[in-house]
Amino acid sequence: MSSSSMPTSSSAPGEQFEPRQSATSEDYTPDPTKSIKLPPNRQALVDDIIALYSCEPTIRRVERYTPDCVYDDQFVYANDRYKMAGQWFALPKLFNASKNERYEVIKNDRDLIQFKNEQSWTFKLIPKTMTINALVSLALDPDTADSDFVQVKYHKDQANDKDYSHEGVGFSFKKWQADQVMKHMDSKEVAYFEKDKNASKEPVKTYGTGDEKGGAPKKDFST
Repeated sequence: MSSSSMPTSSSAPGEQFEPRQSATSEDYTPDPTKSIKLPPNRQALVDDIIALYSCEPTIRRVERYTPDCVYDDQFVYANDRYKMAGQWFALPKLFNASKNERYEVIKNDRDLIQFKNEQSWTFKLIPKTMTINALVSLALDPDTADSDFVQVKYHKDQANDKDYSHEGVGFSFKKWQADQVMKHMDSKEVAYFEKDKNASKEPVKTYGTGDEKGGAPKKDFST
């Protein structure tokens, strides 16, 4: 497996493992027939990530992330496993259901797994189901990349062709939301990860834009 030029030391904080990419198209529709076959240890990781998306959080599944992990999507920027746990365990409170429709693994490097994911979300308060196609990038912990229990340093979820600038009012809300949720979760599972709130961190990297000028090289993810 080739390398994606991530840090080689697990002591590097999660922020350093951020994959950056913009896309030639915002169409991330997966084609499972073209999915790369993963070895069992990595398939188990993807299975756990899909289960988390599907409102099936457990402590063991959240332990797929290192204490200093980062989760970065359209709505959330969580930069430790305590905040991450708050997000995953909050999902069943927000959605009646979340169903994985299909996914396609498109990259399996030693330090990075990427897959296109199609997920249908059914809201609790509004009788509506929304289906989202996204590109999921899992930057792997160097110490566990070849182990039976692979862990993630940086989890990025992109639903359009641009990457994230980590600037502006939108990002401030993403970070504020992640900083607050776990504090208001009456859950012994989330409390279990409180020990991770002081995990090693670096200042959030800002890029100005989410395109090539912002350090997000354009890539063709079409299949």
